[in-house]
Amino acid sequence: MAQTQQKSFLNKLLNIVEKGGNALPHPATLFGIFALTTLLLSALASWLNWSGVHPATGEMVYSVNLLSKEGIHRVMLEVVTNFTSFAPLGIVLVAMLGIGIAEHSNLISAVIRLMVISSPKKILTFVIVFTGILSNAASDIGYVLLIPLAGVIFKAVGRHPIAGMAAAFAGVSGGFSANIILGTIDPLLAGLSEEAAKIVDPAYTVNPTANYYFMIVSTFLVAIVGTIITERLIEPRLGKYKDDGVEEKIEKLSRQEKKGLLGAGGVFILLTTIVLIGVLPENGWLIPEDGTILHSPLIKGVIFWLIVYAGLGGLVYGFITGSYKSDADVMNGMGKSIKTLAIYIVLVFFAAQFVAYFKWSNLGLLIAIKGAGLLSAANLGLIPLAIMFIIFSATLNMFMGSASAKWAILAPIFIPIFMFLGYSPELSQVVYRIGDSVTNIISPMMSFFALIIAFFEKYMKNVGIGTIIATMVPYSIAFFFAWVILLIVWLWLGIPLGPGAGIFYP
Repeated sequence: MAQTQQKSFLNKLLNIVEKGGNALPHPATLFGIFALTTLLLSALASWLNWSGVHPATGEMVYSVNLLSKEGIHRVMLEVVTNFTSFAPLGIVLVAMLGIGIAEHSNLISAVIRLMVISSPKKILTFVIVFTGILSNAASDIGYVLLIPLAGVIFKAVGRHPIAGMAAAFAGVSGGFSANIILGTIDPLLAGLSEEAAKIVDPAYTVNPTANYYFMIVSTFLVAIVGTIITERLIEPRLGKYKDDGVEEKIEKLSRQEKKGLLGAGGVFILLTTIVLIGVLPENGWLIPEDGTILHSPLIKGVIFWLIVYAGLGGLVYGFITGSYKSDADVMNGMGKSIKTLAIYIVLVFFAAQFVAYFKWSNLGLLIAIKGAGLLSAANLGLIPLAIMFIIFSATLNMFMGSASAKWAILAPIFIPIFMFLGYSPELSQVVYRIGDSVTNIISPMMSFFALIIAFFEKYMKNVGIGTIIATMVPYSIAFFFAWVILLIVWLWLGIPLGPGAGIFYP
C-alpha cells in the first residue's frame, strides 16, 4: 500500500513538472517576451527614478527609459548590430565548422567505439561513464551512439543492458559540465558570461577555458562516482537480466577505420608538437610580448585550435576511410553541422535583443547593485551562496532544458551580483554549470528524454518517465553532493578555475 502511495505521489509530482515545462513558451519566444518586458520595465523604472550607487566607482547609476524618443531610435537602429555582435553567436558558428568535419567524417564515432569496445571488463563501467563525459564535446553524438551501444555491450558480457545505458546516460548528460577537452558548450557559455560581465566591467573578457581546470578534475570525479552508483546501486536494483535470446552484435572497427584513426592520431601528434614548440621556448612563436602563456594566442585563440585539431583530424580520417571523396563532401559536412544550429540562431536573435536592452536600460546593473547589497547584508558567505545558486539552477533545469537559454537569462542578473560581492564571472559560470548538470538526467524537459525512453524500452517493457527518473535519481543525488564537496575544497584551496580565471573579482 505504502509503495503504491509513493508511486502515486511520484507520478503526481512528475506530472506537475512535465505540465509546468510544457506550459513554457519556446525559449526564443521567451526571450522575445523578456525583451518587450524589459522595454516596459525601463519606462517604469525611469518614471520611479530608480537609481543606485555603483560600489566600484561610487557614481550614481540611473535607469534609462528605452521607450523615450532616443530609446526607441536606438532599438530600431541597433537591432542588427545587437545580433551580429552578440559574442556567443560567432564563437559557436566557427567552432561547429571544425566539430562538424570531425563528426560528419565519423572520426568521433570511431573514437567512441574504440574506447568502449576495447576496454577490459573490470573497468568497463568506468570507461562507459568516462566516454560519455568526453562525448559531450561533440554535440549530441553521445545520446545517439553511445547510450544504445552501452546497452549492447553490457548485454554481450552478461550484464543488465539497462545498467549500461544508465551509466552512459549519466556520463553524457549528468557529466555535461565536465570534460578534459573543450567542446561547443564552453565558448557558448563563456560568450554569454562575457556579455553579462560587461554590464559591470566593459573591458572584462571570459575565455572558453574559464572553467578548464575544474572541468578536468570533475571528469574523473563524475566518472568514479557514476561507476560506483552503477555497480553498487543500479545493477543490484535491476537484478539479473532475463535474456530474450536475441543476439546483440558489436561492430568492431574495420581495418580502414583503424588506418583512419592512426592518421588522425598522427595529425594530433604533429599539431601538439607545433604548439609545444610555440609555447615552451621563452621566445616561442606563440608567446606574446609580455611573455605569459595566459595572454598567448593558444589560450585566447582556443577556438582556432579547436577548429584546426577537429577539422584536420576529421579530414585525414575521412579521406583515408573513404567517407570523404572530394572537397564537396567536406563542405557538405560543415554545412550539415551549421544546419543543426538553425533554431539556435533564431534563439540568439531574440536573446541578443534582450541582453542589449537589459544593458542599455541599466536594469541589470541596478538589480545587481540592490541584490548585492541584500546578499552582503545577509552575510551568507561564499560557500552557502554558491550552494544556493547550484540548487536554484538545478531546480530551474527541471522546467527549462537548454543550458545556453537558461544562462542567457541568469547570467545578466547573477554575474553582476557575484562581481559586486567580489567573486569572478568564471566562478558564477562554474556554479551554474554544476546545477545545470546534476538534474539533466532527471529533467523531462531535456530534449533527448523521449529518445532515452525509447532506448530503455528495447530491454524493459512499460517504460515511462517515472522509470527513467527512478533509475537516474541516485546518480543525480550523488553527483550533486560530490560536486558540492569538490567545489568547497576548491574554494578553500583557492585554486584557479582555469588559465587566468581566479575565484575573486577585485
